[in-house]
Amino acid sequence: MVREITRVEIAPMTPADIPAVLEIERRSFSSPWPRDAYEHELDHNRSAVYLVARREGAVVGYAGMWVVMDEAHITTIAVHPGMRGQGIGERLLIALIDRAGERGARWVQLEVRRSNLVAQSLYRKYGFRDVGVRRHYYSDNGEDALIMWTGNIWEEEFRRRYEKLRAVFLGS
Repeated sequence: MVREITRVEIAPMTPADIPAVLEIERRSFSSPWPRDAYEHELDHNRSAVYLVARREGAVVGYAGMWVVMDEAHITTIAVHPGMRGQGIGERLLIALIDRAGERGARWVQLEVRRSNLVAQSLYRKYGFRDVGVRRHYYSDNGEDALIMWTGNIWEEEFRRRYEKLRAVFLGS
């Protein structure tokens, strides 16, 4: 069975998006970021890239990363619970990898809960590998985080895989 991919617009996050982002954040994470964290990221962190996914004008997901020197660190990806399973998280991941490359990053890194098998599967699909564990990383329950890393996003093997997946997913 082929699942229907929800078409969304990806755009830079703005201060006007923060209330919708906070609602998704609250519904997605047991320790949500506060409003001032997003305000600071948008207004003061020149390393930050924050994006939203909009469907019919409504924010249905968001993602963020920091790009420092040649490394991109994905800080968050979340999709509204009622919109999950429709490819929105994958679309946001593609946009982050694209933006990382545009900013000169050579690799992309993130942490993910050991229990979040759906996210891990998506990251592995796009070439992320487990490179370590941060023990008791999550403050809400002490769960470990897997550290995942792409390797060099400019190497031929990664580019070939990524461009093929990107083209199939985006229909281009």
